[in-house]
Amino acid sequence: MTASQSPPRSVKAARIRHLLETEGDAVAENTRGFNQGRYDSVAKLDDYEGLKAEAREIKEDAIERLPELLDKLEASVEANGGTVYIAEDEADANRHIREICDDVDADRVIKSKSMTSEEIEVNEHLQDGGIDVVETDLGEWVLQLAEEAPSHIVAPAIHKSREEIAELFAERFDLDEPLESAKELTHFARERLGEQILEADVGMTGANFLTADSGTMALVTSEGNARKTVAVPDTHIAVAGVEKVVPSVEDLAPFVELIGRSGTGQDITSYLSLFTPPVGAPTVHDDEEPLGESDDRDFHLVLIDNGRLAMRDDDQLRETLYCIRCSACSNSCGNFQSVGGHAFGGETYSGGIATGWEAGIEGLDTAAEFNDLCTGCSRCVDACPVGIDIPWINTVVRDRINRGADPDRFDSLVEGLTPDEEPGGLSLRKRFFGNFSTIAKVGGATAPLSNWVADTSVARAAMERFLGVDRRRDLPTFARTTFREWADQRESTVDDPAREAVVYPDLYTNRVAPERGKATVRALEALGVEVTVPEAPSSGRAPLSQGMVATAEKHAHGVYAALAEHIDAGRDIVVVEPSALAMFEREYEQFLPEQSQERLADASYEVLEYVYGRLENGADASRLSSPTDTGTDRVAYHGHCQGRTLGVDSYTETVLRQLGYDVRTSDTECCGMAGSFGYKTDYYELSMDVGEPIREQFTDADGRDRTVLASGTSCLDQLDALLDRPNQHPIELVAPN
Repeated sequence: MTASQSPPRSVKAARIRHLLETEGDAVAENTRGFNQGRYDSVAKLDDYEGLKAEAREIKEDAIERLPELLDKLEASVEANGGTVYIAEDEADANRHIREICDDVDADRVIKSKSMTSEEIEVNEHLQDGGIDVVETDLGEWVLQLAEEAPSHIVAPAIHKSREEIAELFAERFDLDEPLESAKELTHFARERLGEQILEADVGMTGANFLTADSGTMALVTSEGNARKTVAVPDTHIAVAGVEKVVPSVEDLAPFVELIGRSGTGQDITSYLSLFTPPVGAPTVHDDEEPLGESDDRDFHLVLIDNGRLAMRDDDQLRETLYCIRCSACSNSCGNFQSVGGHAFGGETYSGGIATGWEAGIEGLDTAAEFNDLCTGCSRCVDACPVGIDIPWINTVVRDRINRGADPDRFDSLVEGLTPDEEPGGLSLRKRFFGNFSTIAKVGGATAPLSNWVADTSVARAAMERFLGVDRRRDLPTFARTTFREWADQRESTVDDPAREAVVYPDLYTNRVAPERGKATVRALEALGVEVTVPEAPSSGRAPLSQGMVATAEKHAHGVYAALAEHIDAGRDIVVVEPSALAMFEREYEQFLPEQSQERLADASYEVLEYVYGRLENGADASRLSSPTDTGTDRVAYHGHCQGRTLGVDSYTETVLRQLGYDVRTSDTECCGMAGSFGYKTDYYELSMDVGEPIREQFTDADGRDRTVLASGTSCLDQLDALLDRPNQHPIELVAPN
């Protein structure tokens, strides 16, 4: 199947709706719990960011020196008495594992949790050869009984409720009495699995980390089953990707601090085991026989390439190999919180990082099936303990999917008519959303007629059928007079400016919501700032969201060209839309020369961040609108996801409180709108489900009478759909009339 032959959109949409209904509640409760646990746990660390930087440095070094470290690891393991085999692919790995099992006449293999073994489908391979395979991780065992795939990297059965597990056990086993409580279910599983562990011939584990210097293997688990799997059978097979190697045991230190906190919010996981296999058989008490049959034990390390070494040589996918499989990207992702890995995942891996893994291991066709569920909100970036730029990996893969799509007979015509830089094969839907700046320009030039026509039932039906724009969404209405045109027609009110600034006219502020721009100018002038609104193209966020990287790069160069002269003149760049600021500070690193990008990023500020700076530097806060002026003192504020990642949302809260407002802030990672994502009919229900916690929070007893504020255009659109009361950008509230 090629990327262009992935399942039809209607099939994917139906699948998402089904998972929302059947698994959504359980996934949401657990992932949000893990995510909050991460916040609580990392807050206890003295230098969280320092640990993350150290962990990333170790992984960068390890992947850079990977061939050397693999040779060193092999020598260490063999010196300890074990064997090492580097498998080229899935078939090679399974053949070798089967040979090991055959050599010891194995009838049963017990396994601890391992995503790499899931990747190579070793269970099915061994079972086809008549070998009984038993998962000993409780979640994996439940899924094995249910004949289901994991939906989460760390907690595979996160989508199943206690009641569903109890029902499953009742169906599969002859129980004397029903099992109801979690304690009863766990006790039954432990007793049942304990018997099978003692009867096993081979134990198979994964490895969270492997140290090249000593051949030591680190296993991080929430149950004691992995230790038993290692120690009880006389033959131990460890299956791990080649990327799991680090130089030394000392290098494990930052990962020990980070992996549990990042994945499940635990300060340290229940079991952190370091083995230098082969290990001796353990005893329960000093005077008892070992649990295993002898101390003559075999250890086999099977390292899996399966595309990883090619990923190492791929500048865009290389960072994927830094992943430590903690699941923080999944837990922090609004879309994953609603549907889990059965929708937001591929053959093996799930969540934001899954796109990189599946593209590198399975291919673009697999990645194409779920890649669009990453909206680029960037909340996973802060969550990742090794700082992987997961949204960029998703964007790069999306671009490759676009370029691998099969062209049709209209492509040559489309390429000549559209203003983008993309090749043939790109879908009409992606071109529509990616070229929204052109559509807005035409819509504004013909407003208000264009707004009326677009909202007719005929137009809405056509847009839904051909462009995928859901008719349940209110469309943006284009302004006939743009923000820039308004600014050109007025004189400054500042006689002796303390600062000079340009307000960047992002697409929506300029053509859809010029009132936000006007409020920004009024607020800045009230604080003694001379304001200019320059001619500049849109930031490129729209094409970037569709994977149209070449087009986004063209926008980036155009923006820098328009703003460079103002930076040269010492003017500050003030940005109303947080997603545009995120482009300047993050994505433009991929498009502009380093010095140019840094100049733009250093000169740019989110509008309330800039207001905060002016107030801190002596500007008169009484020139802005206080609760006395606005007639409201209680506000409900939702910070933009990318603004939160950049750390600028806190400035809005601080300014509002300085002016006397009582602020209640939403605790939702992302509202679910995410630009064009929420407009697409395939994802409408998912988008609304992601936003549901905000609706609940802002309509409870403390939230229902508050004035609603949001920093992002998409957020305001989503809040319009979720709530039955008006909302506005914070700058519109605080700007003087």
